[in-house]
Amino acid sequence: MAGTEREFVRLEVDAQRRVGTIRMDRPPMNAISHQVWREIELAALEAADRDDVGAVVVTGGPKVFAAGADIKDFPDWGFQDVAASGQILQRSLDTLARLPLVTIAAVNGYALGGGCEVALACDFRFAADNAKMGQPEILLGLIPGAGGSQRLPRLVGLSRAKELVFSGRMVDMVEAERIGLVDQVHPADDVLDRAMEAATRYAAGPYALRLAKLAIEDGTEMPLDQGLRLERQLFAEAFATDDAAIGIASFLEHGPGKADFTGR
Repeated sequence: MAGTEREFVRLEVDAQRRVGTIRMDRPPMNAISHQVWREIELAALEAADRDDVGAVVVTGGPKVFAAGADIKDFPDWGFQDVAASGQILQRSLDTLARLPLVTIAAVNGYALGGGCEVALACDFRFAADNAKMGQPEILLGLIPGAGGSQRLPRLVGLSRAKELVFSGRMVDMVEAERIGLVDQVHPADDVLDRAMEAATRYAAGPYALRLAKLAIEDGTEMPLDQGLRLERQLFAEAFATDDAAIGIASFLEHGPGKADFTGR
């Protein structure tokens, strides 16, 4: 397994599985400083550029995903600092969210504030049964600044998102799974393995996975007629891929689910 080292965020690549792991590592609670935000962006860009990465898992390790922003910096911030900070935060997670690969957050422990927003920027969230998630910014007299006020309602619905943001309360995984905040809940020791297994399956999938993600991510931000035009364009592009020819030929000869795709 190869790795690219940064100070707090690294990309580890399992070339055999074609899975990249973006690992946040800033003990003790993975507080997300400006440097961490920048390193998340850089790790996502590196994953997108590598031919040996077909899917990505994002993790903070076995004890805590990320407990939020580094609040000790806040008292020194003026308006200009906050405005610049917001650009860094949102650019980092926009880069992660628009990564043309399937992304899975493997959440252990706390995923609060900015940590929850990192998880929200992934396609799927696999969580430990003892994890806690939430957007507690309101308890500081603030609001989410890295996409939480926008991605959370798109995931759990407007009314639930308002209640979570307005109260700042933490959500356990029984509720999180029920409201759709997380996709799967597993024993804490198994979360990363389950996320890696799922990522391995996606990494072996066709190039059309990238097109499907683009159609959904961009299409849901458009009026329906524009979204349908985008889908029509990407549907045509899918037919031009090597994987479409492989998948169609395999289906005709062997039935569904037997194709060995190349990712091209």
